Amino acid sequence: MNKSILTEDWTVVVLGFIIILLSLGGVLLAAPEFNWATANDLTTKVLSGANLLNIVIQLIYVLVIAAVGAVLTGKSVSGVLRVFPAVYLLTIVALIIAGSSQAKALNLEAVIFSLLIGLLIGNFFKLPQWFKDALASEFYVKIGLVLLGTSIIFSDILKAGSLGLIQALVVVVSVWYFSYWVCKRLKIDSELTMMLSSAVSICGVSAAIATSGAIKGDPKKLSLVISLVLITAVPMMVFMPYVAKVLGLSQEVTGAWLGGSIDTTGAVVASGSLVGETALKISSIVKFSQNVLLGIAAFAISVYWTYTKHPSAQDADSKPTLKVIWERFPKFVIGFIAASLLFSFFVSPEKAGFVKGTLKNLQGLWFALAFTSIGLETNFRDLFNRESKKPIYAFLIAQGFNIVVTLVIAMLLF
Repeated sequence: MNKSILTEDWTVVVLGFIIILLSLGGVLLAAPEFNWATANDLTTKVLSGANLLNIVIQLIYVLVIAAVGAVLTGKSVSGVLRVFPAVYLLTIVALIIAGSSQAKALNLEAVIFSLLIGLLIGNFFKLPQWFKDALASEFYVKIGLVLLGTSIIFSDILKAGSLGLIQALVVVVSVWYFSYWVCKRLKIDSELTMMLSSAVSICGVSAAIATSGAIKGDPKKLSLVISLVLITAVPMMVFMPYVAKVLGLSQEVTGAWLGGSIDTTGAVVASGSLVGETALKISSIVKFSQNVLLGIAAFAISVYWTYTKHPSAQDADSKPTLKVIWERFPKFVIGFIAASLLFSFFVSPEKAGFVKGTLKNLQGLWFALAFTSIGLETNFRDLFNRESKKPIYAFLIAQGFNIVVTLVIAMLLF
């Protein structure tokens, strides 16, 4: 083990901005093609020589980034070089499955298959300890979150409209506190409470990941929350448009309801599309408005968590100083905000549009790599066991409250 040069959080900020600056400088990777409908599409498009070359080039690119990260954090470079390609290959399999027309018809996102593949391999095969030690799910997640900041543009926030922002703020605050209250009543531990409350109220998977990073949460608890989000998103996507029709809701109200209630962006788009063009537009605006609150929420949660939960070596009755808060504050949040500011005020819309595809592709890839790693690290028995019953109950109760309160607010505002 080598001596670290930077902490993990500062390292992901550095690596995230290396990727961003390389893209702005003209290093744009061709996004591999994963969409296919027939066996012929699979062989001639996805598995074609040109596309496989793009996949290999992408592997080399992200492998170098991961290796540099290992150097900066003092971790085993040889471990990364041995394990990362295997994680990448499994992730590519997940992306190919998610690219099928059948998966797209059901709006099943790649992260679902990444997690499932990781869970299946991790639970049915005994992985050597050196392999597990080289997995870095949280590290990959944080790089993805820094890149996510490039898509949060302040001019777009203003275009989203005041009603969408008002609904997002009211829903996030009310649902978060209700979920927090339910978790405390069920005596769920603080880590899981914070992740679960953020996932239900803000934007599902991304919020759970950001909160986990902010509080340095247990990957197993994060995996449980992510699984609950993904499992509930599909039935909500299918049945809520039908319920809206039975209730005779307008497209505007329906779109606001869907965008504020369903946790994953892909499911929001799919459900809005089932209703109509206006519902799709409104649901996307509301969901985007909630996504905007992600950085603010992560910042607030990290300060709260550091200030109230970890007095460290100080006297147990004392509060941490500002210095201690800064030392423990998750620096990847700074990277997220800095990336958003950069693309909001310093990068021209033309330039941003030019690099958008590459950055979005890499962002999604890092998230998918993280989900594969989470699956490989997680045991089924740990994920859904007797101790998981209370978190599951809390999630379902909070999600039910979310559906009702969002409908009421949507009806009042739209």
